[in-house]
Amino acid sequence: QHVHWKTSCTKSAIMKASIAALALASVAVSVEGFAPQPSRVSMPSALSSSNDDITEVREYFNNEGFSRWNKIYSESDEVNSVQLDIRTGHDQTIQKILNWIDDDGDIKGKTVCDCGCGVGSLAIPLAQMGAKISASDISDAMSKEAGRRAKSMGIRNAKFYTSDLESVKGKYNTVTCVDVAIHYPSEKMGEMIQHLGSLADDRVIISFAPKTWYYVGLKKIGELFPGPSKTTRAYLHEESFVRDELAKAGFKIERQEMTGTNFYFSRLFEAKRV
Repeated sequence: QHVHWKTSCTKSAIMKASIAALALASVAVSVEGFAPQPSRVSMPSALSSSNDDITEVREYFNNEGFSRWNKIYSESDEVNSVQLDIRTGHDQTIQKILNWIDDDGDIKGKTVCDCGCGVGSLAIPLAQMGAKISASDISDAMSKEAGRRAKSMGIRNAKFYTSDLESVKGKYNTVTCVDVAIHYPSEKMGEMIQHLGSLADDRVIISFAPKTWYYVGLKKIGELFPGPSKTTRAYLHEESFVRDELAKAGFKIERQEMTGTNFYFSRLFEAKRV
């Protein structure tokens, strides 16, 4: 999930960006929007910060976040314009991945590990294409909903279970991790990428919110308007850092995309083992 605002260099457009930030905060789209204001507690260690993030994400998506995002990641009409825009952006990212895999034409019978599967937006269509799916999410509510959707479609070649990303084990042809990196602080992002690489025999497909002066500035605007239910932090990542970590794990980026709507920004990499 990603940080999302749009503006231009004109005074009018800057004002619109501020209004957009306020609007997004007021509808409390939480993790898909802005990070909350910094805590007044002294700076935590990287380990304690990471543990806090994991706990926040798990609790959020098992409670009020599940209802919100289950509607966004569905055909429900019970969404506002911001949430609809985010749905559109997320759907575009998923479709770009499916297009890559469809162009390759060799996914049938291959194993895919989808880390942070949510409600199955990517795992389910991959299963329908013939892949053998092992999909997990830190949220029990999310993974169970994904399993329910797959079962209702008669899908039998997909397993959904609850797990944090670090505990996922095994070896798979392809490992995917879409709209999850936003929950990882920079000091843990490298470890996450290395772990994803250790699971993949052939390739890793990962998306993240790119860290640029533009997005950082817009994120700061959003932090001026904290919403009551923004219970997870949002992290941006340097593109060069992600590239370097994939290279360290033994992968070379073969294809890449960028998806940007009004409230959704996502950099997408496909990296194949060298």
